[in-house]
Amino acid sequence: MTAGGRPLPPYARQLEGGVLEIDLKVVPAAARSEIVGPLGDRLKVRVAAPPEDGRANRAVVELLREWLGAEDVEILTGQASAKKTLRVTGGRLPGGVERYFRGRSASNAAASRSRGTRR
Repeated sequence: MTAGGRPLPPYARQLEGGVLEIDLKVVPAAARSEIVGPLGDRLKVRVAAPPEDGRANRAVVELLREWLGAEDVEILTGQASAKKTLRVTGGRLPGGVERYFRGRSASNAAASRSRGTRR
């Protein structure tokens, strides 16, 4: 499927009415909250919140809402799992993903080289 003339990443599906579904792999209790990047057919996300009393889920929803500029983000499946599917309304995934990973991949590669590691 495409959006804006470009294919969507494998972890995202465009539904009717501009709604997106996004498959995530979530790592709770991380050092910081961040969008890590594609991991197979999922988008890997880390959140600082622990997986207690729904705190990590709320952190995931807020992180994705801010990152995508979305009106609404809802967890459809995986409330008690690291693998989740989210519904995003009013977001801008294609442009957001391209801008984010274009800049991030270059900075990650430079950081890896400076540490003497490979990605």
